[in-house]
Amino acid sequence: MKTGAELYRGKAKTVYLTEDPKVLVMHYRDDTSAFDGVKVEKLARKGMVNNYFNAFIMNKLKEAGIATHFEKLLSAQESLVKRLDMIPVECVVRNIATGSLCRRLGVQDGLELKPTLFEFFLKNDELHDPMINDYHIRTFKWATDDEVAQMKELTFKVNTILQPLFLAAGMILVDYKLEFGRYDGKILLGDEFTPDGCRIWDVETKEKLDKDRFRKDLGNVIESYEIVAHRLGIEIPA
Repeated sequence: MKTGAELYRGKAKTVYLTEDPKVLVMHYRDDTSAFDGVKVEKLARKGMVNNYFNAFIMNKLKEAGIATHFEKLLSAQESLVKRLDMIPVECVVRNIATGSLCRRLGVQDGLELKPTLFEFFLKNDELHDPMINDYHIRTFKWATDDEVAQMKELTFKVNTILQPLFLAAGMILVDYKLEFGRYDGKILLGDEFTPDGCRIWDVETKEKLDKDRFRKDLGNVIESYEIVAHRLGIEIPA
């Protein structure tokens, strides 16, 4: 597949056109950022680790009946994906209270959330991804009511698949965000699922094994990503 012109450059990924208008090349860079781009750094191996991590998770979800944009790995840092018309909202699931939820609501860090909490956020870095609800989405026509219902259903279904997968590997899937898009009239899971967009804790020690290590200057960021990958059985080249 021949890579064409750059279509979009995000904080950690670059997306390229291809000769086929229905598919894109997603390149995972070594760039790492936090706090809406205020803190930025390059971390060796990050692009490759996230590329392989995402491929593993997307294939697991596909096996469980979740339709995604992922097609196949192309190289160490590139994947082929379907070109989606992305919906500009983030779907967030929280199994454990931490981070912004605790700051907003004053709840105890580490509190197990029963039932699991779901939140919508507008995908807009300049506005710092403000929290929104179904009414905002309907009023501003970011998605239809049926699409909203599908995104909620799929996000919770992902939780039922991934929570036990991580737990069996000695880890807690604390929270995560998903993004969806339209493809041939259907809603598909897009973007990525990597330690950049979720929180993962060791089940015994509660050690953070995700991007919070970068946010909080805990060190060993990519080493922790690779620990998660190894526990899940993801093979990443040396």
